[in-house]
Amino acid sequence: MTKAEAKIRIDKLITQIDDLRYRYHVLDDPTISDAVYDSLQRELSELEKRFPGLKRPDSPLVRIGGRPLEKFTKVKHEVRQWSFNDAFSEQEIKDWLKRLEKMLEKELGEKPRLDFVCELKIDGLHIVFTYEKGLLKLAATRGDGLIGEDVTQNIKTINSLPLRLKKPVDIIVEGEVWLSEKQLAEINRRRQIAGEAEFANPRNAAAGTIRQLDSKVVAQRKLDCFVYDWSGGQEDLPKTQQEELKALKELGFKVNPYFRVCGNIREIMAFWSEWQKRRRREPYWIDGIVIKTNRRDYQNLLGYVGKAPRWAMAFKFPAEEVTTVVEEISVQIGRLGTLTPVAHLKPVKLAGTVVKRATLHNIDQIKRLGLKIGDTVVIRKAGEIIPEVVSVLLKMRTGKEKEFRMPKLCPVCGSAVEKKIIAEKGREESVAFFCVNKNCFAQKQRNLIHFVSKKAFDIDGLGQKIVIQLMAEGLLKNAADIFRLTKDDLLPLERFAEKSADNLVAAIVQAKKTTLPRLIYALGIPHVGEETALALAEYFGSIERLLAVQEKDLENINDIGPVVGQSIIGWFADKQNQALVADLISAGVIAAKQKAINKEGPLADKKIVVTGTLASLSREQAKEKIRAAGGDWISSVSKNTDFVVAGENPGSKFDKAKELGVKIIKEADLLDLLR
Repeated sequence: MTKAEAKIRIDKLITQIDDLRYRYHVLDDPTISDAVYDSLQRELSELEKRFPGLKRPDSPLVRIGGRPLEKFTKVKHEVRQWSFNDAFSEQEIKDWLKRLEKMLEKELGEKPRLDFVCELKIDGLHIVFTYEKGLLKLAATRGDGLIGEDVTQNIKTINSLPLRLKKPVDIIVEGEVWLSEKQLAEINRRRQIAGEAEFANPRNAAAGTIRQLDSKVVAQRKLDCFVYDWSGGQEDLPKTQQEELKALKELGFKVNPYFRVCGNIREIMAFWSEWQKRRRREPYWIDGIVIKTNRRDYQNLLGYVGKAPRWAMAFKFPAEEVTTVVEEISVQIGRLGTLTPVAHLKPVKLAGTVVKRATLHNIDQIKRLGLKIGDTVVIRKAGEIIPEVVSVLLKMRTGKEKEFRMPKLCPVCGSAVEKKIIAEKGREESVAFFCVNKNCFAQKQRNLIHFVSKKAFDIDGLGQKIVIQLMAEGLLKNAADIFRLTKDDLLPLERFAEKSADNLVAAIVQAKKTTLPRLIYALGIPHVGEETALALAEYFGSIERLLAVQEKDLENINDIGPVVGQSIIGWFADKQNQALVADLISAGVIAAKQKAINKEGPLADKKIVVTGTLASLSREQAKEKIRAAGGDWISSVSKNTDFVVAGENPGSKFDKAKELGVKIIKEADLLDLLR
């Protein structure tokens, strides 16, 4: 990047950050997450370090917040409000600890004995509370650190915050006001009925609520609050952060119980790692931990620098939303011929991994986003989901961005592309593009990758890269060719030696014996997922009977509607598909005849979801045992779910179950039911 290009980018970043800051702090209209805001600031910080001569005096990096709102009374803080510096890696924490030790050793004349209090970083709204003789007199937003806004009447609606303390003390404390995900769902339900825009997340909803002029509206939304800092009002403040939290609790404040005293980097990292996994179990959002030097005398010696205390650090979890640039848009061909646009991104770290690509789903999504090639965008990744583009930062545009258009010819085989209107029950119509050539190489490739996927034949050593390699070498033309591969075919190829070739051939031989549901799923019939494959296997019992499927047969199977039914009949009526099934049987593939599932077992008609890792069962074993006991293995949580089995490190399904009030049981409870 040249100096001239850097100046343009810095100017754009400052304009964008200031706009977001104004919306966030002044207009009560936060449109993005803290992670996105952090991402923009980090990019600006890196450019300012690289080109120090371009640093502007109005850079947002030297400020805390924006101007206070005019609609609330302005109040001057008795105690200056600070924000924490952020760290995103273990090395940054190590470097910070070394700086603290070096500074304190210089001040004390000896090496300090440091310990730290690690607290959860609640993703809410920072509020300063002033009590006189134990009575709440003032609650104010942080504002610009010196002047905030009086929101006392709204704060009084929070039941967890005491209006009178247990002791008649003069005290200034700080805390985080937050909203539970359950309450957010209820608020958004009411806003949807009223035709109002829904809040994007609990943090935005809390910010919007606390600045409502009508405190009755605030009371309905049931905000909550944790207090974590005793910052002024009395001279005899607690001597450590640990004692401070205890004293706040004794005064009647709600203090988050999940803090820990840590003596070294190993213990700090253990706490951080633990809560990175556990954070979704709590009703409030957690975006990291805060590490504070425990001793107050050490805090006073270390002091402050710029906008933050030297003695504390916010250690963020890997961001699930960041900003980057769309450098190009390509088209990927699916196994059913669907053309899916994919954004090629300027590489960026997201949720602990470097992301270079993100799905754009379809042309409708590109139009909704208003996306152009060259745009600066927000991308999101939740759990193991493929990254997706969430929004476009329009103020970052330079005028050089380009429109994207779907190709008229398939980029792989050159065949015509057909435009179709997709209308599904309960969903808006959408536009999809398809390659009309069923023999398109890309479609065949995707079909073979699906055929060996985990829920299908799951052949050890035959992953996506190997399938692509074998197709490129002309060794695989259809799925049946997999079962005719020999060691001599594999040895001349890159990646294969004697042992790896032997292992793959052995795995293929073992995979020839499979179950009927797996075989049906592996065939890749449109609209036939794992559950439909199981239902077909139960009803027909063998692949030979399924080959002769009639419409009247499918009418007897629950949950197979006309669209899915026509797809199944059409697939098996196709002569190419009939030939594929015959070829698989000829190659030695044997699918065991399927017995009807016992619907009178201990879990009969129970819909069960499993989330997290089970200690005694793999997911496939759990699935088989639940089905054998008459239960239905369900992949998503709804009000109709009977149980959610929570293993180690449960994901978003655990949170959904709590939100809906679905019964949550442990692995031991499931094993008892299975007995």
